[in-house]
Amino acid sequence: MPDANEIMKAILAPNEQEERDKSFQHAPRGWSPAFATKQAAEEGLDLTDDHWEVMRVLQACYAEDVEPPARRLADALEARFDDKGGRRHLFQILPGGPIAQGCRLAGLVPPPGSTDESFGSVR
Repeated sequence: MPDANEIMKAILAPNEQEERDKSFQHAPRGWSPAFATKQAAEEGLDLTDDHWEVMRVLQACYAEDVEPPARRLADALEARFDDKGGRRHLFQILPGGPIAQGCRLAGLVPPPGSTDESFGSVR
């Protein structure tokens, strides 16, 4: 039976038959902008350019490491959005938590600890 690493590698591995959206080069297999739009609507979000950029950053992190720690994801997001207010801005656009909600929109499994209600995520 495959372990979690093998499963995530298979999910994130490029599929030669699948046409990928060029602006989401690191998207997991089966993910599409339409998926994110539908997921966002279910969570009460209207996607902006910043939401799409969060998804790109998270997908790139997962492409480098199939199980990135939450701290690495937070650092990458905060660095990318530093000029817009960093963490504060991220929580304004993703009230369910930039990592937990961002991963759901990006078609990724949030890392352990990112859905802890006391840590700022609510879903």
